[in-house]
Amino acid sequence: MIAGIGVDIVDVPRFGRQLEKTPRLRERLFTEEERDLPLRSLAARFAAKEAIAKALGAPSGMNWQHCTIRKNEAGDPQIHNTGSVAEASNLRGITSWHLTMSHDGDMAIAMVVAERYALRPR
Repeated sequence: MIAGIGVDIVDVPRFGRQLEKTPRLRERLFTEEERDLPLRSLAARFAAKEAIAKALGAPSGMNWQHCTIRKNEAGDPQIHNTGSVAEASNLRGITSWHLTMSHDGDMAIAMVVAERYALRPR
């Protein structure tokens, strides 16, 4: 059963300017394993994290250090939540996430679907 969806789009050059203007922003938004990725990848990951927040109903107190976007062996993006993001997911009964990210020209976009397992009545 779908518990939430989220989508976000990021203007890559504008996002790059924000990172340059506020150097600590990179540390606040991204985990250590994400920080050295190319700008387009960072923008797509930021869009993914924003989409995750939207799928969760934008709860307060979420820390982006508690969400990492990784690629699996096949190269597909995967969401790994800990701490405040995992807590928000658990409170909503989220059991799985689906993520797609893309970039074209100066734009990066991400969409997520949050699912929860629903028992069917007998």
